[in-house]
Amino acid sequence: MTDRVVVCAYHNVGYRCLEELLRQGADIRLVFTHEDSPTEEIWFQSVRELAEQHGIPYVTSEINEPENMARVREIAPDFLLSFYYRNMIKPEVLALASRGALNLHGSYLPRYRGRVPVNWAVINGETETGATLHYMVAKPDAGDIVDQEKVAIAFTDTAFDVFNNLTEAAVGVISRAWPQLLGGTAPRISMDLHQGSYFGGRKPADGKIEWTKSAVQTYNLIRGVTHPYPGAFTELDGKRVVIWQAWPVSGVGAPARIISTDPLLVGTGDGLLEIRVLQMEGESEVSAATFVDKISGTTAYFT
Repeated sequence: MTDRVVVCAYHNVGYRCLEELLRQGADIRLVFTHEDSPTEEIWFQSVRELAEQHGIPYVTSEINEPENMARVREIAPDFLLSFYYRNMIKPEVLALASRGALNLHGSYLPRYRGRVPVNWAVINGETETGATLHYMVAKPDAGDIVDQEKVAIAFTDTAFDVFNNLTEAAVGVISRAWPQLLGGTAPRISMDLHQGSYFGGRKPADGKIEWTKSAVQTYNLIRGVTHPYPGAFTELDGKRVVIWQAWPVSGVGAPARIISTDPLLVGTGDGLLEIRVLQMEGESEVSAATFVDKISGTTAYFT
């Protein structure tokens, strides 16, 4: 008899990790996932569709709801696994898994506990992150580590690039760890939270550019929230401008001042930012050269 599994999953990490469990023959009795948000760009694979393809029952309401807790209790799972599920799971639900409840987190824990760890890592200019499988406890991303794998972050990587690489690392972690969990040989490494960090969620409004920061910091923000995320933005003559692609260069200029239009260079608190692709409010995304042709006669400052 195989061990009964309940999976909470969403996004590409959820899809690919669920796919790997199925490849290994896991006895998945129920999947909890989310309804897609109408305000979010859906660029990732559907866990719900994968469950449907394999005839696995799925639920899109929250696992913590009483009727769903009762359903999990009836299944009496050996394992409860969470792969990019967006809700904290209550301790009383975690306790329903007789052999353990585990989560796949998108960072090299204990660093970047909390929300949107990939975006934060890129925004903060990190050179590596990772994927970590750990036991779930009441505190977020704080339980014993089973396995983890590092993921390099190149200076040219966007958060999307990093997320794709992290997804592959996550599958590798699950591929190695699942047989060990089944066999009772998986390690449990205590996490030292004092060696880590915690970050909260981000909203589109958090993408506002502060031109007094350095060119590198501004570049990191841009690549950390560019497509498929909402983007980093500023204003010009009262209109929002989203900067989708840029590059830091050496030079001196007053923060937010347009220093040159060919190339389009803007001053920062330290260095210049070469803007390459951007989008004026209500218009299409364009190259900097096309944008410059449209703004002749405007102020020489972003705000």
